[in-house]
Amino acid sequence: MLAAFLWGAVGAAALLVGALVAYAGAPSRRFIAVVMALGAGLLIGSVAFELVDEAVKTASVGLVGLLTLLGAATFTVGDWWLSRRGGGERKDASGAQAAGAPLAIVFGSVLDGIPESFVLGLTVLEGNVSVALLAGVILSNFPEGLSSSSGLRAAGWTRSRVLWMWSVVILVAAVSAALGYLLLDPAGGRTGALAQGFAAGALLAMVSNTLLPESYREEGVATGSLVAVGFAVSLMLSAI
Repeated sequence: MLAAFLWGAVGAAALLVGALVAYAGAPSRRFIAVVMALGAGLLIGSVAFELVDEAVKTASVGLVGLLTLLGAATFTVGDWWLSRRGGGERKDASGAQAAGAPLAIVFGSVLDGIPESFVLGLTVLEGNVSVALLAGVILSNFPEGLSSSSGLRAAGWTRSRVLWMWSVVILVAAVSAALGYLLLDPAGGRTGALAQGFAAGALLAMVSNTLLPESYREEGVATGSLVAVGFAVSLMLSAI
């Protein structure tokens, strides 16, 4: 469990790195979009190779599909609720966060980090953390921290305030990874297929709601090819 906690913290720490870079002088928005698209492809690959592929080995395809829909719906409802309360522009790099609610922005950032961290923790059960998933988490969190922090800086947030926010997100991500490990621990007599299906849906919804729109806004039609590159890399890394 400790290893899962630490890996969850490592993956989420990319958010903090992105924030520091944003306050030091951010790279171009196009660079951020490219990294987001690659990270999205890696995470989609992890859903296919780390979650769904394993889940259907111990549960029916129909049940796994149902849990995937439930996971996606749960994330979507949470994202919708927070967006209505001022957290919808939390990833904007231009400063739109100024019109939002600070608490909703924090909770929205926490929500984004839970699915990937949960999945990261459950992969530790197999003996080693998934290299493909870890790479995807880092490549999605770095531009997220960079883009969001750039917007928060433009909205008037101080660096210390932003760093405290990301520190809270890192802690929640680490705890989520530990929970992913515990909930799927065979010693606890729990079936992993249901949680894997649920996590797959939540992760897909997170990628679709947060990474792909921001990337497409800058890269346009090139986004699809970049996502495919990330997916191919995930396929190759899953063989390690």
